[in-house]
Amino acid sequence: MSTRARATLAASLAFSSFIVWAVHHQQSREREDMFQGVIRDDARRLEKMRQREEEFRESSRKREMYEQVQNVVSSDQSNKI
Repeated sequence: MSTRARATLAASLAFSSFIVWAVHHQQSREREDMFQGVIRDDARRLEKMRQREEEFRESSRKREMYEQVQNVVSSDQSNKI
């Protein structure tokens, strides 16, 4: 095998190895980015759930306050009147 053929083989091997490493590295980064997206989605979902629970508690508190101040007739009793 000539020196030129060996150099070409070595360069091809090095280039191919670099390409394989680069693709592997890119896939690892994409996988990590996707995982971080899942974590952000979970945090967003938990925050939204916390806000809804807080709004429900506030609504319940207002309802109790209004029921103390106003006469409230349930829908069963309003049909009888």
